[in-house]
Amino acid sequence: MSRMRCPDRSDQTHEKAMTSDPLPVPHLFDRRLLAARIERARRLGPVSFLLDRVDEDIDDRLAMVKRNFNHALDLWTPGAGLEAPRHRLKALRHVEVAGNGSESLSLESESLDLVLSALSFQFVNDLPGVLAQLRRALRPDGLLLAAMVGGDSLHELRHAFAVAEVECEGGMSPRVVPFADVRELGSLLQRAGFALPVVDRDRIIVRYDDAFALMADLRRMGATNLLNQRRRTLTRPRTMVRMAEVYRESFADPDGRLRASFEIVWLSGWAPHDSQQKPLKPGSARMSLEQAVLKAGETSKGG
Repeated sequence: MSRMRCPDRSDQTHEKAMTSDPLPVPHLFDRRLLAARIERARRLGPVSFLLDRVDEDIDDRLAMVKRNFNHALDLWTPGAGLEAPRHRLKALRHVEVAGNGSESLSLESESLDLVLSALSFQFVNDLPGVLAQLRRALRPDGLLLAAMVGGDSLHELRHAFAVAEVECEGGMSPRVVPFADVRELGSLLQRAGFALPVVDRDRIIVRYDDAFALMADLRRMGATNLLNQRRRTLTRPRTMVRMAEVYRESFADPDGRLRASFEIVWLSGWAPHDSQQKPLKPGSARMSLEQAVLKAGETSKGG
C-alpha cells in the first residue's frame, strides 16, 4: 500500500516566494483633491503665515551649507513655491502637485544638486517611493531638505472634534491624518539611500479668537481633510457648536484666546559622496567608552 507523500515545505516556501506580489502602497490621501484645494486656496486668498515661517527657516538652514547649488528643485510646495532661498540659488524650479494625483516624478538621474520641499510630504501616499526617486535624481553630494507637518499638529482641534462627534453623533469620523513617526523618518531616508540623515522638530503655537477662525485659515491653506476615507456629508450644526465649546473649555488661555499647535518636522539627507564623513567601523575606536568617560571627568575637574 503506497503512502501519501506529504508536501515538501521547502517547495511550498519557494512557490510562495515566486508568486507573491509586493505589498500594495496604501492610498490614504486623495491627491487630486489636494491639487483642487490648493487651487481653491489660491482663489480665496491664501493664508501663508506657516509657509512663510518655513520658507525663512529653509533659507537659514541653507545659509549654513557652504557650497553652491546650480540645479535646484522646489517640489510640491503649495502656491507659488519658496521665495526666501531664491537669492542664494542660481535656479530654482518649482513643481506643483499634479492635478491627476500622481506621485511619479519625471526627473533624470543625477540631474539635481538640491531638492527642497515645504509642507507637502505629509500628504504623500508613498513617501519611501518618492524619497527613492529624489535620491536617484540627486548628483553625488546633492542635498534633500524638506519640512513636513508632524503628527502633533492641531491636536487641540482633533480632540474637540472627537469629543463633539461622540457626544452628538455616537461615533467619530476619520479626521486624523496618519503622519509618519519621527523616529521612522530617519530610517526611511537611509533605506532610500541617503547619507548623513537628520530629522528634527519645531513647534509653533498660533492663537485664535475661536475654533471657526482656525478652520477658515486651514481652508485658505488648502489643508482640510484629504483622507480617502473621510466623511462625505456635512458635519451637523449641533456637532460644530459643541466642537467649538469643547475647544474653548480645554485650550483657552487666560485672555480667552485659543491655542493651535503646529509641529514642523525637518528632514535632510545627502546623496553619498567620497568626501563625506563616514562612521567609524566597529572596533576601530582609539579608546574605550570607559576611557572616554574618565578623560571627560578629568577635564571637568581640571577646569
